[in-house]
Formats: sequence, structure tokens, C-alpha cells
Amino acid sequence: MLETVKKILSDQLRIDENEITLTSKIKEDLGADSLGILELLMTLEETHGIVIPDEELATFETVADIVSYLEAQQANQ
Repeated sequence: MLETVKKILSDQLRIDENEITLTSKIKEDLGADSLGILELLMTLEETHGIVIPDEELATFETVADIVSYLEAQQANQ
């Protein structure tokens, strides 16, 4: 799951995948702005066939937060 998230972040934020770690902060470390986060949300939803509520999105601070959420959703399907 981490590799999938890293690929999406790398493509959308135009950064090297090697710069992305589980502890990377989405805004501070990776430079995502509001539009970037919205695009990330839409891509994650489309890629994984899920809907991520806005209140959940607000809790995503690090890459690990995204990976944990997606893994939990996958386990529930």
C-alpha cells in the first residue's frame, strides 16, 4: 500500500518517490496545498473504489495516516 500511495503522491506533487516516507508530512514536507490534497483524495477514491469522508481527510497529516486508512478500508471490504 505504501508504494501505491508514494506513486500517487509523487505523480501529483511532482516529487521524487524516494523523498516520501511514512513519516513525511503531507503539507509541510511534501508541499501539498489544498488543491493537491483534493486531487489526492479523488485519486485515492478512484484507485481504491472507496469514498473518503471530508472529516477523515482532515485527519491525514502524514503518509502513514493515509496508508493506515486505506489498509483499514481494504480490510473492511
